Amino acid sequence: MTLNNGTAASQGPTAGAARRPGYAGTLAAACGAVFVAQVANALPASLNGLFQQDLNTHGSQLTWITAAFMIAVVCFEFTFGVLGDLFGRRKLVVAGTALVAVGSTVAALAPDVRTLWVGAAVNGLGAGAMFPGSLTAATSVTRTARERSQAVALWSGFLSAGAAVSPLLGGMFAKVGSWRGSFWVLVGLALVSMVLTATLATESREPEGRKLDVAGQITFALGLILVLFGLVEGPESGWTTLPVMLSLALGLCFLAGFVVVELGARSPIFDLRLFRNRAFAVSSVVAVVGMLAFLGACFTTSMWLGPVQHQDPIRVAVPFLLLQGPAFVLVPVVSRLLHRVPASWLLTSGFAAMAVGCLLGARLDVHDPGLGPFVAPTLLIGVGFALTVSSVTAVALDSVPRKLAGMASATTNMLRDLGFALGPVVVGAVALSGAGSAFAASLSGADLPVHQLAAAREIGEAQGPIAVNGLPPGAPGSAAHDLALDALGSGFSTAYLVCAGAAALAAVLTAVGMGGLRRDRAARHEDAAPAHAPATV
Repeated sequence: MTLNNGTAASQGPTAGAARRPGYAGTLAAACGAVFVAQVANALPASLNGLFQQDLNTHGSQLTWITAAFMIAVVCFEFTFGVLGDLFGRRKLVVAGTALVAVGSTVAALAPDVRTLWVGAAVNGLGAGAMFPGSLTAATSVTRTARERSQAVALWSGFLSAGAAVSPLLGGMFAKVGSWRGSFWVLVGLALVSMVLTATLATESREPEGRKLDVAGQITFALGLILVLFGLVEGPESGWTTLPVMLSLALGLCFLAGFVVVELGARSPIFDLRLFRNRAFAVSSVVAVVGMLAFLGACFTTSMWLGPVQHQDPIRVAVPFLLLQGPAFVLVPVVSRLLHRVPASWLLTSGFAAMAVGCLLGARLDVHDPGLGPFVAPTLLIGVGFALTVSSVTAVALDSVPRKLAGMASATTNMLRDLGFALGPVVVGAVALSGAGSAFAASLSGADLPVHQLAAAREIGEAQGPIAVNGLPPGAPGSAAHDLALDALGSGFSTAYLVCAGAAALAAVLTAVGMGGLRRDRAARHEDAAPAHAPATV
């Protein structure tokens, strides 16, 4: 029997065959690991305002806190997928969790924003190992397509639960003590996850045909880092400055070199042949575009409530319950829908909901500190994310043979996380560039005292309107606070519009590119049949 979305279900005495040994323990450890990794990812969301006050940060420096984490995740996720296949997914997750403990310790002790970047980058390295390692470990102990989809949905739910809890954790500790306390809690969570993974998870590996691709890793990492550096620094340094132009040009050259290297590699970390499969190719593209929209909206919300409106960290955390909570709460619903509704319908509906939510976000009033106007947009974005994050992963994994699951897992995670990395970078560039231009224009006709006008112009040119917006009353340039606030509201409203456009594009690509797709029949039979061979150890 074949389900509506093309998933084969086994019948007769083999239906519901006994799961592989260690199924429950491995799944529990994988969900715990991805929860910790996502807590590390989302923790700065409610703390950006405090980072600005305590560490004297400005626009691009705040962007780098989030970007340093995601760049580390994306750059090395390919290689981590290979290492997991070669040496074992359990070992990979344990090592990644140890890195998160180290990175969180560095962040908790950070005396300045640059040290905080280092902590974020180390956390990103750890999470970059934990994301593909935990997902592949969870799917390796499943026997049927149904079990695999359920495992993926549960894993995705804990990923979102970590993102929802993390801002509350940061806000709570900021309220009773310091933002540093939240990083110490993350150290504790990481140590607990290490113990759970080491004691409960079953080791699995798939070394056949897998080798380290050093040339591919180097060209990819250099290319991505240089391109994202240019995108982050462009709004404040200027898009035509030599460092920004060189970083963008060299980055694109390295990425082009990466494609050439992978086409000729005997064991590529990024097998371009995967994209011959239409379902995998389409799901990969919409993963980047759609997740750009989602995390771009999350970053915009964090900046709007934190460094722009200077709201209490606990209040900043509240909208993130609506942004991230639905993906956890709706785990059983999405899991069932994956077997009853074509994946293209779920993806299209989810991205459409995200687009509408972002459009509503663009209508927010920066002078209104109330949280009520955030309910509808954040809930729509959150429900849309819940429908898409599991679906895009399930489609990608179910569209390839099981022997390529490790590479497909790493590739899918990397592309999803590439979208996550691009989200803050792209919307930050759009928002800060737009706000800077609007602020400069408003200053030219402002009726302010000469010394205040001169100070505001100087600070705005050096650090952007977000620095002027953060000046204490009476400080030189503080008289331009309202002008800076209006400019930032305009810039981040435009950022919401960019997110809406990206989500709408993902919905159209899904509807057109995946309409009528069904899984390959041979792959269906392979996945539906019970796997009699024991798990690889």
